[in-house]
Amino acid sequence: MPAFSFLRQRFGLGLRTRAAQSGSERKMSLGATQPAARTVASTQSEMTEIILPNDTNTLGNLLGGRLMHFIDITAAMAAYRHTRTHVVTASMDHIDFIRPVHLGDLLTLKSSVNRAFTTSLEVGVKVWAENTRNGSISHVASAYLVFVAVDEQCNRQKVPQLIPETPNEIRRYDDALRRREHREAEAKRRKEARKASDQLPA
Repeated sequence: MPAFSFLRQRFGLGLRTRAAQSGSERKMSLGATQPAARTVASTQSEMTEIILPNDTNTLGNLLGGRLMHFIDITAAMAAYRHTRTHVVTASMDHIDFIRPVHLGDLLTLKSSVNRAFTTSLEVGVKVWAENTRNGSISHVASAYLVFVAVDEQCNRQKVPQLIPETPNEIRRYDDALRRREHREAEAKRRKEARKASDQLPA
């Protein structure tokens, strides 16, 4: 089944031609045609690092900030593969540090796009640590990140639609929408809280 037909049937996506776009949409896409849809598999990325002394704290465990750095890089790789343009990190929506990573461990990070929206996309990352002495492998962290696609002038760019193919990919696709709705509700709540705080007497 053609990719666009699958998207229309499973997710109700209406793919409009450039002629049917509004003026604001043409400005956002900077005259580009509607990008092609891509599969989750085409975005999958992987990175492996060995944990060295300058990566660790005084207990010999990987620093949380260093792990977040590795996660951001691996997620950006998947985002680049999907958008084929510049991407900037908008948020690290959720991260779980499940267990410590030790000096000398091999750290493997795997990422893929969970869902693409208009100019943004969510990427999921899972992290495993391998003990180089006994070969045991443990799941040590998971995270969700949001990226925005931009051009060289930092104008937002439309991103291709995503085609989830397996049941697991479809589940992550649906979950990503719920996380987006939660982010938007939380952003609205914080905005209203700041507005209320500003109105309080000094």
